[in-house]
Parts: sequence; structure tokens; C-alpha cells
Amino acid sequence: MLHNLRLRLASVDASPLLALLGICSGLLAGGVIILLRLSIETVQSSFLPGGITENYEGLSIAARFLLASGGALLIGLLFQWANKESRQVGVVHVMERLANHQAYLSIKNATLQFVGAALSIISGHSVGREGPGVHLGAASGSLLGQWLKLPNNSIRVLVACGVSAAIAASFNTPIAGVIFAMEVVMMEYSIAGFAPVILAAVSATGLTRWVYGAETAFIIPNLQIGTLAELPFVIVLGVGMGVLAFVFIYLMQLFTRWSQSFAVWQRMTLAGVVTGLAAIWAPEIMGIGYDTVNNALLGQIGLMTLLSILLLKMLATTFGLGFGLPAGLIGPTLVIGAVGGGDIGLLVDSVFPEQAASIGFYAMMGMGAMMAATLQAPLAALMAMLELTANPDIIFPGMLAVIIASMTSSHVFRKESVFIALLKARGLDYQNDPVTQSLRRVGVASVMDQSFIFMPQNILLQETQSRLKENPTWIFIDKDKEEEKEHGKTLLLAADLVRYINSRQQEEDAPIDNDEQIDLLGIPAQRYDVMPVHMQATLQEALDVLKSTNASMLYVEQHMQGNKKKVYGILTRETITTHYRY
Repeated sequence: MLHNLRLRLASVDASPLLALLGICSGLLAGGVIILLRLSIETVQSSFLPGGITENYEGLSIAARFLLASGGALLIGLLFQWANKESRQVGVVHVMERLANHQAYLSIKNATLQFVGAALSIISGHSVGREGPGVHLGAASGSLLGQWLKLPNNSIRVLVACGVSAAIAASFNTPIAGVIFAMEVVMMEYSIAGFAPVILAAVSATGLTRWVYGAETAFIIPNLQIGTLAELPFVIVLGVGMGVLAFVFIYLMQLFTRWSQSFAVWQRMTLAGVVTGLAAIWAPEIMGIGYDTVNNALLGQIGLMTLLSILLLKMLATTFGLGFGLPAGLIGPTLVIGAVGGGDIGLLVDSVFPEQAASIGFYAMMGMGAMMAATLQAPLAALMAMLELTANPDIIFPGMLAVIIASMTSSHVFRKESVFIALLKARGLDYQNDPVTQSLRRVGVASVMDQSFIFMPQNILLQETQSRLKENPTWIFIDKDKEEEKEHGKTLLLAADLVRYINSRQQEEDAPIDNDEQIDLLGIPAQRYDVMPVHMQATLQEALDVLKSTNASMLYVEQHMQGNKKKVYGILTRETITTHYRY
């Protein structure tokens, strides 16, 4: 039964089954996100003044510095102790595994991500929990798929489900979670993927609301544009956020390159020292910073304070993450956008003191525009703004702000998404052309030719004729183990064998001796050396094997108990190319 399920999931059209798995992965990812949040907030409330999470402002200057630098040293020693492969964490790691490792994520990396992110946030670094949440959500979906031994194309969908669930659970924004998964991480929209990804976001949001209630992550006042005369200021805000996004991405790339010359514990300790020093002047930069966002939305922070938070938050975040702190950048970009937008709102208020929209309106515009420009995800940012405010009046100016910001960063300053930029800074890339997308959606098991039989290399004519009554398309030639080990498996078209037997019968005056032996490697026929591909593979993986080995075609196999392997079908190059030509 499970084998038939895997075969069905290999198809591009497996929505009902994937929908059920999407719910499972959404609940799993949502549970992990809740556990991360509870772990962080429980520890924060145990030592921060008044038991208030995020109240780093209540700590003394010395305590802020020692907490940030000491926490970073502890994280650095932990990551220095871990092996190199396990240190790879975050959204960039998820995208790299999607691009080059069939979406297989390790529980070791996920565990280190959980612990590292919790320590980073608890010790007051200028980081977010959404990036680690994306990794943990993606790992939840991937590990579920690996445990069930699903085809790799289905595991990719479950990773998207986990990403969607993570963002939905973090912000209480299910639609933004779906679009984020498709637009930022997967960078593709597929009909087959929508149903499971949506259900994953819904299930994770439902679980989060059951634990924390239906409130959004921020306190949102009533927001709407005051007058159409403010539209030029919205444009200015979009341009400003585009410039900030460019600076953010540039600094992330710069510090990532600089950090490579330091040992792991050294660069993380340096990150802690920089954060501790910045927190001396602006303690608001410490932690996730959602309290600062709320104050900016309510217009409770002055102009100079907003500017100092903006500059020091930018420095602490880019330096800390560039030097390897295992946490996220999405939350900090929202803080930077909120305080930057708040600055612009205060300036607009000085020009239109009675008619202008509230400062909170510009802070919200800044949040969405900064997110859109940094991630190059305008639709995800717009939907996040809509879900956070539950106010359709935000859509009209929000569309203008996010598009202007995105175009300023991407077209004026030629910056890609921060995650793509960081991939390239590490010498990696994300292959995501339309052909690759198409081939990744289909598993080899759904298109393989299962019309084949096995025959020994030397076989009696009578037995050959008997076996051909099964009407196979292909014949695997069983060779001795040493020869097969050296040259691999060999395929023969059944039609060529039939043609040979018929020609022999026409040439001979007397009937052919049925006890005559035929050497299948010696008869005049076209033979094909074939290479294996795993049954879980996608068509993209199969094409990569063909290119790297110069094989004519592939045979699809699966490992059984012990060291046994079972052949399930044959895959030709023509079968693969058919799926991206039409």
C-alpha cells in the first residue's frame, strides 16, 4: 500500500494525498515554532526586569554588554564544537538544500538551529526568530517526507508546506505564509503545490491561535492615508526603503566575506561585542524588537531616537548575521522599516499637521516596503500588511510603496533578494529556470517504463520465445557479477531480439534447434549501458545523472532490506525531455 502511495505522489497531479500530508507538516511545523517561542519567552521572562520579554532597556549598560558578548561567545563555542556540515542553518541553508540536495534537511542542523537561535535571541542580539522558524518548518516537512520515503518531488512540496506554516505561525498571517513560501524560498508557483501549502498555513495558524490567541504580532492602530496629496511622500518612502534595503544587503555581503578569515567562535564573539556596544546607546536594538515596532506604530518614539535605532539596528543586525549568528533577518528588517517609516511620518506630519495620516501609517508602510525590497517579495509583503492590519485601505498606498521599494533596490542598485545574494557570497547559486522547475515537480516513478524482463546473457531459444510472450519493451541482460560491476547493467530492445529470431528462421532451411543457446551480448542488435537512479528522484535529478555519466538511459531502482536492490522501471532521455517541451 505504501509503495502505491509513493508511486502516486511521484506524479505532478497528486493534490489530494499531498493535501493530507500538508496538514500533517503544518501541524508539525507549527508545534516546533510554538516550542521555540515558548523556550525563548520563558527564559526571557525569568531574568529581564519585571518579567517582561523584550525589556532589555531595563538592564544596566554593563549587563547589556556582557549579555550580548557572553551569549555570542557561548554560541560560538557551541558551533565551533559542531562539525562543519551541521553548522549550516537558516533560510539560505534551506534554499541551498532545495537547489542541490533534493530538499533533504538534517535533524542535526535543525537541532543546532533551534538551540543557536534561542541563545541568540535570549542574549539580546539584533536578530529575528522567523528565519530560524523557516529552517525548522522546512526541516519538519523534509524529515516527514524522508521518514515516509516519499519521492523527492513530494518532499520539495512538504518543505514549502513547512516554510508556509512557519511564517503563518510566526505572524498569524496564513496568506502571507503561503506567498512567502512560493515567492521567496521556492521561487515558483505551482498549481499542485498550492493546496497542501495553503492547508499547512491554515493548520499551523489554527494551532498557534489555540495556544496564543488570534492577536497579530503587532499592535495595529487604525491606519489609512489622510489625503491624496500624501502620495508623493509614499513614493519617497518607497525610494527610501529601497535605499535602506540596498545598504542592508550590501553590508550583509560585506560582513559575510570579512567573517571568513576568522574562526567560528571568534567571529561570533565579535558579533556579540558589536551588538553590546551598539546597545549602550540604543538598547531598543536588542532582541526581536517587536516592542519597538509597536511603539513606532503608535507614534510614541521621537525623531532622533528613531534615527539612532535605525542606524544602530542596521549595523548590529548586518554585522551579527554576517559574522554567523544563527538567527533570522526578517524580523530586524521589519524593525528597520518601521522606524525608518516612522521618521518619514514625523516629517510628513510637520508639513501636513492636520491632514496627514498617522505616524503609524508610515511605520506600517515602511515595514512592508523594507520587507519587499530586502526579500524581493512585493506580494508577500503586501499580503502581510493586509493581514496584520485587517484593513483593506492599506492596499492602495501599500502597493505603491512596496513596488517602488522593490524596483529601487533591484533596478537602481541591481540587488537581488538578500537570500540569493548570500548564497552567491558563499560561492553557491540557486538554479531556478522554468525547465528546472518543471522537472523538479515530477518523480521518475510516475513516468518510468515498467515493461521489461530479465534474461540471462546465454539463454535457450525455446526459453527466449517463451519469455517474449510477456510482450516486454526492454530486456535486462543478466551478466556475471564481475562484468556487471565493471560495466553496469545492459539493456536490449525486445524488438531487436524478435527481429533476430525471425531472421534466423527465414535463413535456415530446417527448423531451428530449440535447445540452441543465444548469446544476447553477441547477436546483432543495439545495446544500451544504463545507470541507476533512485526511485525517489525527480526528473531533474535523472537528467543530471544522464549528463554526468553520458549514459543512454537510466533504470529506476530502490533499496530493499539488507543490500538488495529492486528494479522498477526504465527512463529514457526522450521521456524526460517530453516533460519540459510540452
